[in-house]
Amino acid sequence: MRLIWLTTKKHYHHLSHFSDKQYIFACWHSELLISPQYYRKLFSRHKAGAIASSHKDGQIVSNTIQYFNIYPIEGSSSKGGVKALINSLNALKKGDDVLITPDGPRGPRFSVGDGIVALAQKSNLQVFTINYKVNKHWQLKSWDKFIIPKPFSTIEIYTKLLDLKGLDNQEAKKIVSETMVQYTTI
Repeated sequence: MRLIWLTTKKHYHHLSHFSDKQYIFACWHSELLISPQYYRKLFSRHKAGAIASSHKDGQIVSNTIQYFNIYPIEGSSSKGGVKALINSLNALKKGDDVLITPDGPRGPRFSVGDGIVALAQKSNLQVFTINYKVNKHWQLKSWDKFIIPKPFSTIEIYTKLLDLKGLDNQEAKKIVSETMVQYTTI
């Protein structure tokens, strides 16, 4: 991950003004190679947790994110969703950021589950999306079509704040999905 980060050229596009405050961060499951690194670049002093499944693949993610000083929050939409929501709300109450992949851990790709909307509305926090497009990459044949930027490629990283207050669940999920898909490698 670090080698790819260090050998790629990056352009940053902040589509919303943001400050050094608490947010709920979102990236697609296929973007987990770059997005946590960019989060840490932007918010180096923040304490943060990321929702990670307790199954084998989730353990890989949990072990990896700890290198970026991001602790795992156990649970996922497919197993332990209520536990993940409660643990995430507790982390937010402590003042920590929460990172979530709204389409993880099993998809479908680019779908948005209820968890991110519930977190944003219960905590009254904005969702900070981090997505990217890359000009040269490998794409795995997994359900999420995981993206691996090639060394020396160019990555266009996009961030945008979304306020989901007062929106019904379906409308909020549509806004999250449409915003994130617009700024991702398909």
